[in-house]
Amino acid sequence: MAEFIKIYEENPNPRDIQKVVTVLKRGGLIIYPTDTVYGLGCDITNIKALERIARIKGIKLEKSNFSFVCEDLSNLSDYVKQIDSSTFKILKRALPGAYTFILPGAKTLPNPFKKRKTVGIRVPDNAIALEIVKELGNPIVSTSIRDDDEIIEYTTDPELILEKWDNLVDLVIDGGYGGNEASTIIDLSQDEPEIIREGKGSLEIF
Repeated sequence: MAEFIKIYEENPNPRDIQKVVTVLKRGGLIIYPTDTVYGLGCDITNIKALERIARIKGIKLEKSNFSFVCEDLSNLSDYVKQIDSSTFKILKRALPGAYTFILPGAKTLPNPFKKRKTVGIRVPDNAIALEIVKELGNPIVSTSIRDDDEIIEYTTDPELILEKWDNLVDLVIDGGYGGNEASTIIDLSQDEPEIIREGKGSLEIF
């Protein structure tokens, strides 16, 4: 049975955030709100938790396309090769926001991701997500929770999410109704930015 916690985005209760972080540090999986759709996440440093997410998604961990959800751009060099100033300016302008940026992976990536040439970086514009990552002290590895329904791609009601994921995860955060439009994915690993998926993030800033 997953724990169900109500957290308000306007003013996330530090005690509740701490509870979520404790679950993550113990290798637990959480479902949490972002500025787009609800995400399934775990601590990037916990191999067993990473393997659990990969199993749930039915993929090999090494071949996964999970995003790294960061608090800000300060520790990027732990996960991303050195980027030029124009790339950094794009990131600075867009984040926090509803974007996933594909960037060249660093040699210092955690073990399961060592062979990756690129990584997806997210800094969501959501106080709950950012507080969790800040308190945890490192990124959350995350993936969107898609719906089986062909028409509704993403479940937006936290209580319905709990019903469906109760036996698969350790904690579900009720951060209010989620969106049903995923992030815009932009590949910045090559010379020219390439739009991989148009989502919630506006393309006008580019």
